Amino acid sequence: MLQITLKIANANRAAAAGIYRKYKAPFLNTITGAKSKELLVRDDDVQVLHGLYSQENANAYLQSELFAADVVGGLKPLLDAAPDVRIYAVA
Repeated sequence: MLQITLKIANANRAAAAGIYRKYKAPFLNTITGAKSKELLVRDDDVQVLHGLYSQENANAYLQSELFAADVVGGLKPLLDAAPDVRIYAVA
């Protein structure tokens, strides 16, 4: 599993959700090992949970053009701080 926590002001959350929706299908359809992608909106931050079959799949996604150029490029102007990126193994 890949967890990305984003500090995004309330005023920018709708735009961030739009980026999530725009790239959800390409993630699920083109990234090797992709199983799911969920958006969690909390009072303090926004989290995106990516279900992937392995840690290797998660690392590969983080190096992909889809993530590096499209997702990060779209989110960068909306972020109040650097994202917190964590990769977990599901037991």
